[in-house]
Amino acid sequence: MIDGVEEEVDMLGRHLEVLQMVVNNKPIGIVKMSNELGYDHHEIRYSLRILEENNLIEPTKQGAITTDETGSFIESFDEQIDDIRTRLTAMKAGD
Repeated sequence: MIDGVEEEVDMLGRHLEVLQMVVNNKPIGIVKMSNELGYDHHEIRYSLRILEENNLIEPTKQGAITTDETGSFIESFDEQIDDIRTRLTAMKAGD
């Protein structure tokens, strides 16, 4: 069960790296991201699909770009992570 959580955290980390690449280099394509980040093309493609499904990026002929929702997601990310950390700490303590 915990292995699944670890895998999800790793995948979230990759999605966030891909999102950061789009934010910093828009428009950007799969090949450049793969070369820069060291992930296989299919991993980048999957992350882009997840980011698109969450309305954080949008594909163009020139490559991925951010959306109007990207900034607010990034601004609220630390708070969301802190909330998760608090919940995990409570689980660990047995509360």
